[in-house]
Amino acid sequence: MTAVLVRSAMLLALAWIAGFVWFVLSLPEPAPDDIRTEGIVVLTGGPGRIARGVDLLRAEKAQRLLISGVDASVRPIELAVELNVPADVFECCIDLGKEAADTRGNGEEMAAWVKQHKYKSVRLVTSQFHIKRATAEARARIGAGVTLVPDAVPARLSARLLALEYSKFLFRRLLLLLGEA
Repeated sequence: MTAVLVRSAMLLALAWIAGFVWFVLSLPEPAPDDIRTEGIVVLTGGPGRIARGVDLLRAEKAQRLLISGVDASVRPIELAVELNVPADVFECCIDLGKEAADTRGNGEEMAAWVKQHKYKSVRLVTSQFHIKRATAEARARIGAGVTLVPDAVPARLSARLLALEYSKFLFRRLLLLLGEA
């Protein structure tokens, strides 16, 4: 019985390692800048994400931008000044989502925003190590009728960060497959 457990543990460890290697080797790059969508959703939490979304909006690659996971204390004018975006652009075209506290919440916030605006195409901007899990959460909530363009922002990567994100990705994928969205 112990030999079976040891073999099972070894197979599980080998499967995790093989999946981790796939995860690292298949980290995506930013989506091409020439792709146009109706909306852009940026998930907060990493450098370069919001700037990427704002740059795409300025380049008229979408009609609106949702910044998901914004701290409740952040005011639009503060962010407008920090990003050097005119206040009228914030008023017309940038929404601050303040409900999401994690990636699952980002998916829910994004789905509500997409539904509210009746969008059929959305670009999802987040860090390259985070894009697979964020995309899985978003797809589980926005439905098949919406084209989702993952846009990975290059990030500082470490083995620890990648292993943690891969483990979170596996866990959430398992829960989503089991219908525990």
